[in-house]
Amino acid sequence: MSTIKFGPAGLGPVKDAISNLEEFHRLGLKACEIAFTYGAYIKTKEDASVIGKVAKKLEIALSIHAPYYINLNSKEPEKIEASKKRILGCCEIGHWLGAKRVVFHPGFYSNMKSDEASIKIKENIVEMMTVIKKNKWDIELCPEIMGKVNVFGSIDEIADLVKETGCGFCIDFAHVLARYNEHKFEEIKKAFPQKKWHAHFSGIEYNEKGERHHKPTETKEWKNLLKFLKELDKDIVIICESPDPVGDSVAGKEIWKEIE
Repeated sequence: MSTIKFGPAGLGPVKDAISNLEEFHRLGLKACEIAFTYGAYIKTKEDASVIGKVAKKLEIALSIHAPYYINLNSKEPEKIEASKKRILGCCEIGHWLGAKRVVFHPGFYSNMKSDEASIKIKENIVEMMTVIKKNKWDIELCPEIMGKVNVFGSIDEIADLVKETGCGFCIDFAHVLARYNEHKFEEIKKAFPQKKWHAHFSGIEYNEKGERHHKPTETKEWKNLLKFLKELDKDIVIICESPDPVGDSVAGKEIWKEIE
């Protein structure tokens, strides 16, 4: 049976980080993804080190979500370079924090076919992995399954990046539902045979174009996902991205206990 660490998307500002981690610990949460949505707000090695030490003491696994302004398949080279700089900046801060994963949106098709876009994105991931190795940062790049049909990041596309580059991955189960209008649990299991999974989950509103926005996670949605995960033998981190990420993470943790 799988083991699961539940936690929220979002740590809050630096001044509140320690108290928030202590509250997560009190609630029994074991993970937290620091959201650098509009840029990295932890600026100094000192701040990152202090936060990281507390997280380690409380046994809370940290990860980072890189800024949304990422496109590793832009037709403008300067935008690709800026994207790589943002991701690598997150990797450096993550190293200071002791975070093990940096999640990012890989990019757009940019009027290319999937395999053409994949070539460029793979090249840029390999370049970043070379920098990570050179700097001895203990961190993994995790391109995310995306929820909109016109954006690079299908199940197969992400699985192919992992196979070809050796990078990590983020399975966003809400995005899968929005992209395909079904859960695709068996396809996910086949595509990602790895022992360790990093995942996102929440309720989600979507239409024929895919994801519209996240919403509160209903009990039946948690149960549906957790029953699937129970049958696996994985070490899983689930980050909740709902409008109430802490409350929904606690709810998921309690439902998991019932299923166990």
